[in-house]
Parts: sequence; C-alpha cells; structure tokens
Amino acid sequence: MTIFHPVRTRLSRHLTPPRIFILSFALLILAGSVLLYLPFSAGGRSLSFVDALFSSASAVCVTGLTVIDIGRDLSFAGQGVTLVLFQIGGLGILTFSVIVFGMMGRGISFRGREIIQTTFLNTPRRDFIVIIKGVLQLTFCIEAAGTALLFVRFCQDFPPATAFCHALYHAVSAFNNCGYSLFSDNLMSYRGDWLVNLTVMGLIVLGGIGFIVQLEVIDLLRGVRKRLSLHTKMVLLTTASLIAAGAVLFYLFEMDCMLKGVPWPTQLLDSLFQSITPRTAGFNTVDIGKLTNATILVMMILMFIGASPGSTGGGIKTTSFTLLLLIIWNRLKGNERVNVMNRQIPREVLGRTIAIIFAAAFSICLITSLLLIFGKNEGMVPEQNRALFVEYLFETISAFGTVGLSMGATAKLNDAQKLAVVLMMFAGRVGPLALAFSWFAEKKRKVRYAEESVMVG
Repeated sequence: MTIFHPVRTRLSRHLTPPRIFILSFALLILAGSVLLYLPFSAGGRSLSFVDALFSSASAVCVTGLTVIDIGRDLSFAGQGVTLVLFQIGGLGILTFSVIVFGMMGRGISFRGREIIQTTFLNTPRRDFIVIIKGVLQLTFCIEAAGTALLFVRFCQDFPPATAFCHALYHAVSAFNNCGYSLFSDNLMSYRGDWLVNLTVMGLIVLGGIGFIVQLEVIDLLRGVRKRLSLHTKMVLLTTASLIAAGAVLFYLFEMDCMLKGVPWPTQLLDSLFQSITPRTAGFNTVDIGKLTNATILVMMILMFIGASPGSTGGGIKTTSFTLLLLIIWNRLKGNERVNVMNRQIPREVLGRTIAIIFAAAFSICLITSLLLIFGKNEGMVPEQNRALFVEYLFETISAFGTVGLSMGATAKLNDAQKLAVVLMMFAGRVGPLALAFSWFAEKKRKVRYAEESVMVG
C-alpha cells in the first residue's frame, strides 16, 4: 500500500473530472475497436484496425459516419457491439457506472457527482441520483416504444425475429442520435412511409432536446412543476424554430429538384425529416449528394448548431446558438447585459458561449485542412477537385456535430483522413473547448496585469 500511495496521489491530482470524462470515452472507443477488429465481428472479411477504430469512434461518439456497410460487413455479433457502443456513448459510460455502484450499495465520489451534474444538469441538484435513474428509465421506455412502432412496420418486410432486431437497432440508434442503419441505403427505402418517418423523427427530437428538458416537461404535465426553467424554454423554442425553418428552406430549395414530381405527403415528410436529421442524427431518406448547393449550406448550418446540452447529440448546441443571437441583438441595442424572458444571463456563460463557438469553428477549419492535405489527388487539376472542398467541409462539420450525414466522401477516405475524422468526431462529442481545457487549464494563475485597449471591429 505504501508503494502505490504516491502513484495514487499523483493520479488523483491529475485526473480531474473533465479528464476522467474524456478518458472514459477514449477507453470505450479503444475497447470497441478491439471488439470490432476480432474475427467474430466480421460479416465476411475482417476489418482493418483503422476501419474498426473509425466504426467504434463513430458509434461511441454517436456520429453515424461509416466506412463500411453495417448490415453487410458486420456479423450479428458485430452489429450488437455497435448497438452497445452507441447506447453507452449516448448516455455516457459514467452514467451507467453511477447506477451500477448504486445497485452495489457503494457511494459515489465527489468527482463522479461533478461529472454527472455537468453532463445532465443545468443547475446543481442534490437528488441527482434520482435524476440519473429517471434518465435511464425514460431512455429505455422511449426506445421500447420506438422499437414497438418500427416492429409493426418492419414485420411487413422481414420475418418477426429479423424485424425485431432491425426495429430495436434503429430505435436505439435514432434516440441516441447516432444514425447507424442496417440498411445499405439508410432509410431511403422508407422515404414515403409515415410510420417509419414519424417514429424516427420523434426519437431523434426526444434524444436531442436533452434529458433535463424531458424530465421538466414531464413534471410540468404531471403538475409537479409550476413553470419551466429558462434553459428548457430556450431549448424548446430554438428546437421548434430550427425544425420549422429547416423544413421550409429544404422545400423551397428542392421543390424543383429533389422534390419535383413527388407526391405532396412525401414532400412534407422529406422536408421535415431532412430538417430534423442534420441536428446530429444522420439518418437520411434522400440522397444527400444530389441536393442543391443551397440545401447543403442549410444542412451544414444545422449540423454546426447541433442538438441541446445534456442530450445524446453534438454541435455547439441550441442554447449557444440562441445566446450568440441574443448577444448580437443586445449589442445592437446598446445593452451591455444580455436579458431574456425577464432573466439576465451571467457574463461567465456568455464568455464560454463565444469561446465554444470559435473553438468549434477553428477545429472544423483545422480538420478540413488536414483532409485536403492528406487527400490523394494526383493528376487532377484544381478545377477538377474543387468539389472535394465542399465534400470534405460537409464531412468535417458532420463529424463535429456527431451527425453522420455524408455526401459520399466517407467511403473514399484514406487511413490518414479517417484518423483526422476520428479526432473530429471525438472532439465533437466531448467538446473541443473541454478537450483543450482539460489538458491545459490545470492551474489557474491569479496574476492581474494592467489593462490596455486595442482597436477591434
């Protein structure tokens, strides 16, 4: 015990809650890579380790980008591994650890409490163990309902056992905003199917608004709460606005292209589905590579915004986007403070919002540059490979937002590009700012220097 005490003390000092949170995802990705690399996971030929790493990272980070055909290239066991990975990755491995420790009668450390609270709660709560149990119960209930609805539809196309496996896989994938599908064309075969579309859209939205929002809305409907928090109001309003705006813009930009000659019910489903899925889900019912440039731009904006805090999705988050707009609006009106719904937003939150957005933009620029540098374009003049820039940028934003949509570039990536995308998926899931802060902000300097102004704007 005496020999290991200095090591334990050093680890305790350096393993801060943010680092533990990040390392838990890294270790889960590594474990998943090994499992997918083993022969029992292969549907035919064994995966290369880079492809196994890419698939594991995409599942754990609930991204959905894939360099393989999940339904064809993985065995039933391999598909089960990916399901477990994006279920644990969506909720967080530490969440399951808390529940396991609770069932064993063991206490939760202060660091564990801090990690869980920053992951799911907008304000500190003493009853966070109850909250976490509620999160798991709500998750499994929603996924069970989604499985039942999809099972009813898939039974028409597959034997009952196969239909159930497909229904369970797609329900869990949709709620965790992963976008992994067992079908080679994703959900394009069910483009006009109301039951499949509405079920998947509902699961994506519920998984993307955040667990604390779900619990607050349920408590309000049960009469336990009298009012919603500012966080929940902002999330619901922003989510609804983005879905409506995205659907309208998709219809306007595709009415003479992708939607031309399509029955109006299918046009409505297409517009709604492609407005919801870029917000970190990754399922698609149309060919993304055939969309107009204007629609691609709208999708990239939606992917960059992403889901809401405390959810299974990525991106800069809906609240960050709303706060950025509020900062600009209040500055234009000459207000130094940001007020919304009779509440004042703390300066610390505003500063963190701006830092998150710029860290995300910098990360996307960096990884896109790496994809362009590592790309093998021998014999191609710049005019011929100009389209690759849009494809790589779309791919990078999709990885950052943990979306999983692709214009077809994923399968063409070489190993160096795949590793760059893996890094982007990881940073998008844990947050680029949190990733940097966890390693470089161990000690705070308390030195204050004299102020001096500089010209900006």
